[in-house]
Amino acid sequence: MGKRPTIIDVARLAGVSKSTAARALTDSSDVNEATRDKVREAARQAGYERNHLAVGMRSGRSGLFGLVIPDITNPFWAEVARGAQDIVGENGASLLVFSSDWDHDREASHLRALRQARVEGAIVNPVSDNVDDFGRFGLPFVLIGSSAERFPDTPSIGSDIAQAVRLGLDHLNSLGHGAPALILGPRSRLARARFLRTVHEHCLERDVDPAVLLTEDSDYTFEGGHAAMQRLMARRPVGHLAVFCANDLIALGALLAAREAGRECPRDVSILGFDGVPAGAFSWPALTTIEKPARELGRRAALALFDEIAGRPQAGRTYLPCRLIERGSLADLGAQTPLRVAGAVRS
Repeated sequence: MGKRPTIIDVARLAGVSKSTAARALTDSSDVNEATRDKVREAARQAGYERNHLAVGMRSGRSGLFGLVIPDITNPFWAEVARGAQDIVGENGASLLVFSSDWDHDREASHLRALRQARVEGAIVNPVSDNVDDFGRFGLPFVLIGSSAERFPDTPSIGSDIAQAVRLGLDHLNSLGHGAPALILGPRSRLARARFLRTVHEHCLERDVDPAVLLTEDSDYTFEGGHAAMQRLMARRPVGHLAVFCANDLIALGALLAAREAGRECPRDVSILGFDGVPAGAFSWPALTTIEKPARELGRRAALALFDEIAGRPQAGRTYLPCRLIERGSLADLGAQTPLRVAGAVRS
């Protein structure tokens, strides 16, 4: 393997001094355009790439930003990363992405790594309950996700979970599913509490006792949704079963469990997802879901981070609205046969 090209190689190829080559590549105003073009061409020919860490140590600017998300395998969080990357890239910088896997120690390790990399700032979906962990980060940061609500004095961006849950429940109610079963996330997640609180408030407003709702816990994965749906079907072996799932991976796992049990969706079961991941459009039937604005969340968080760095911090939390995507996984119990579903008619 050949030696990595250095600024000295670029300077020699361009016929200028090392300091002139360095100034040309940083767009210094004291280098004329002809020299700058000659140095850039020499850098291209040599295959030279700037060492951002070394530049950052000298200038205090690394051109690097961090993103810590809880689950990189979940398409929702991948889309959040894409949105953040869009904005960071438009500003001529690069994004380092880490996955905490909902683990406090791993999150702390990632934050240390970002400090060592001398990033200019970071976007974090927090696992830690301790705001001091982020105070010790020592760099500008913006929080995202439902768990960020634990830090009201810190700039944060998140989906409007209460609006989204109400949107889903209103739609279910309009189709005759007045008391849907719920597959919720882990009890340790703030998003679960927010989801469940909104469901209870919605029930009480309609004089429905929340205690009548069947609930099962999951872990926001396909496998967790599959297992939770099996438990629900065992508890409700007959009659139509409507299920509101806390995310789309859970919902897709529930769809498979129903199919394996010989229960057809939407004839025997109705399933509503939450997140709006692309895979939901390709399931059978296609999944009706509440879409959270994942890419926009990432974009807005990155913009907020640049504002924070520029000394224009946002105050408090910004909530982004969600929208309903109607497909084919919900039955309309109020319709006469043939059974009507979103976007289709089944006999």
